[in-house]
Amino acid sequence: MSETTNPVLVEQRGAVAHVSLNRPELRNAFDDTLIATLTDTLRRLASDTSVHVLVLGGSGTAFCAGADLNWMKRMAGYTREQNYEDALGLAGMLTVLARFPKPTIARVHGPAFAGGMGLVAACDIALATANASFCLTEVKLGLSPATISPYVIRAIGERAARRYMLTAERFDAHEAHRLGLVSEVLPAGDTAALDARIGALLDELLAGGAGAQREIKELIDAVAGRTVDDAVIRDTARRIAEIRVSEEGREGIAAFLGKRKPTWLAPATGGKH
Repeated sequence: MSETTNPVLVEQRGAVAHVSLNRPELRNAFDDTLIATLTDTLRRLASDTSVHVLVLGGSGTAFCAGADLNWMKRMAGYTREQNYEDALGLAGMLTVLARFPKPTIARVHGPAFAGGMGLVAACDIALATANASFCLTEVKLGLSPATISPYVIRAIGERAARRYMLTAERFDAHEAHRLGLVSEVLPAGDTAALDARIGALLDELLAGGAGAQREIKELIDAVAGRTVDDAVIRDTARRIAEIRVSEEGREGIAAFLGKRKPTWLAPATGGKH
């Protein structure tokens, strides 16, 4: 399959996998083929020990404009059961991304609408150019953003989700930053600045232990939103005790005390993403 027909492109640079939605003529809109391909790609990269960080972006002028119109036309003729199975595909893709065991960065430029906004919300970190735009468009089509809702609500909070899901207002990158969906905003149209900032973040992420980052992501999922009761206290104590005696934990502490770099660090990470 050529680059012009493959809906998902992967370029690995050192320990970083750069994954791009690749339907630029359709502003990287979803269909069932893209969803299945991205799901398979994420699963493969999750188990690839040579990959330390994932960067998710879009080819062309958009991150992801939501659902493909032709796909929506097909869905209009589906039975309830067919719609359920189809929706499970999208929900599964988002779950695989949200549970990806390595750090994930969304590289956002142009529109990130509907399911595209769900992808941004499911990543650990999101950086956007100032001309990026966001919209939960579903209500204008008589639909609900059900499959993306757990990630969007987690990212921007219940109150903001109520507004933007009910109104389908379009908002810019600065509002996305204020809401917490986007971590940083770079100058409008300046993808070079966007990539430079992502590169700096990659240096920071690549300096951390891969096992520790996996455990941290699991820790956040386990602790977020819970009351700090005895069960949480015991669970967090267990987690730190286990990682302290892990091979990576012992090496990290030994390197710190010995004033040397831990063995997982390459001689240099800058510029090798």
